[in-house]
Amino acid sequence: MFNPSREQVRQLFFDTWRKYRQKEILSGIENIALGVILLHPEYQEMLDDSERYRDKNYFPEMGETNPFLHMSMHIAIKEQLSIDQPVGIRKKFELLLKKTGNEHDATHLIIECLAEMLWQAQRNQTPPDAQIYFDCLDKWIGKSDQ
Repeated sequence: MFNPSREQVRQLFFDTWRKYRQKEILSGIENIALGVILLHPEYQEMLDDSERYRDKNYFPEMGETNPFLHMSMHIAIKEQLSIDQPVGIRKKFELLLKKTGNEHDATHLIIECLAEMLWQAQRNQTPPDAQIYFDCLDKWIGKSDQ
């Protein structure tokens, strides 16, 4: 299983953005990362300044979003959908896509649920529980638009 360090993940995004801007050939994972970067123009200026942001810490309790974590979760969701793992995630995504009408918005709802599942696993020192993940997704799927 691929388990990159924080530094490796960040370097992937910095390198991908640099290579894209210099019109260099991208690898498979870099193409996936680029797709996520292009969905998030608010992170592109940061990716131009690796020296400043390579080691920056982000504090959610201070209202900060970690752009590297956010983009990595996009990649994780893309991978989950490609292999339908956990089984049924693709169907949940399709329902969210119908509800939101937008792949990016549907992905962000999944990211919220993935983050919730991971937070609970970390807090409880247990393995991630797909039932928590799916229960969260079902809440989004079942919410009315009113």
